[in-house]
Amino acid sequence: MSTPASPARRAAAEAVGTAALVAVVVGSGIQATELTRDVGLQLLANSLATLFGLGVLIALLGPVSGAHFNPVVTLAAWFTGRRTTDGPGPREVAAYVPAQIAGAVGGSVLAHAMFARPLVQWSTHDRTAGHLWLGELVATAGLVWLIFGLARGGRAHLAPVAVASYIGAAYWFTSSTSFANPAVTIGRAFTDTFAGIAPASVAPFLAAQLAGAGVGLVLVALTFGRPAPATGDEVVVPHGEQHLAAPARPAQESTVSS
Repeated sequence: MSTPASPARRAAAEAVGTAALVAVVVGSGIQATELTRDVGLQLLANSLATLFGLGVLIALLGPVSGAHFNPVVTLAAWFTGRRTTDGPGPREVAAYVPAQIAGAVGGSVLAHAMFARPLVQWSTHDRTAGHLWLGELVATAGLVWLIFGLARGGRAHLAPVAVASYIGAAYWFTSSTSFANPAVTIGRAFTDTFAGIAPASVAPFLAAQLAGAGVGLVLVALTFGRPAPATGDEVVVPHGEQHLAAPARPAQESTVSS
């Protein structure tokens, strides 16, 4: 049985995991545009790389930090667990969110370095339009609904496959190609490549994502009701949402949602 990770280690896992995720998103986008001029194939390559990369990262780091890699997931976990102490506490939120944002920026810089590009290139890819904001709201709502719904339904162990599959699908069924993550959105402003988003387009995306998280939590409440009390030997890890065969961690270290 493993010892619960320290707060510093959990925050580090969030930073490194988010950096790796953004490196996958940006790097695969660069590689795709260098291999083909077909935009459809570029998006296919980018979405498949993200799908597989995200699944691996959730499986790897879920037992350490919960593998949020996403401020809306961390905030939603805090919000749903604030009255029962099942979710992360304010200190954990204050550590996770900056770590995720810093990691996302670092991941973009790393991807540029791997492809011998300037380390920072502000994106010129404008994504300012109402239908794109709606796409982000839908993508984020679906993500939150899925993660928390899996936990409420006792299927949190399916999160690595289910969450990765959802994001891979949402690349295609949403107009925005499913950023669904404020940290990743900020990180992608640092790359003027296939995956980039212009800095001026970031704030509306963040607002749509926060609104989507709220909608997702409403959907969880409507379809799954209140969370069941946690059992003594079962730990639900937020975002990774895996049931771990380990002693119960302190309440502030686990959550019954995502």
